[in-house]
Amino acid sequence: MDINDLRSIVTVVSLLTFLGIVWWAYGVKSNKQRFEEAANLPFSDPDEERGELGLAARNEQRKTS
Repeated sequence: MDINDLRSIVTVVSLLTFLGIVWWAYGVKSNKQRFEEAANLPFSDPDEERGELGLAARNEQRKTS
């Protein structure tokens, strides 16, 4: 086995790893909702989420006292 055989093996393993990641990201339907939520995180409003959790009112009370 020379260096070219090793390079070929590493190339094939890298391609299979890449295809596995692509399949995991796009092929598994259960991940779709989770990935969509993660993609929209930069656009979410933290104050709105705190309001849903009841945290905004507590923070406003702390600011006034």
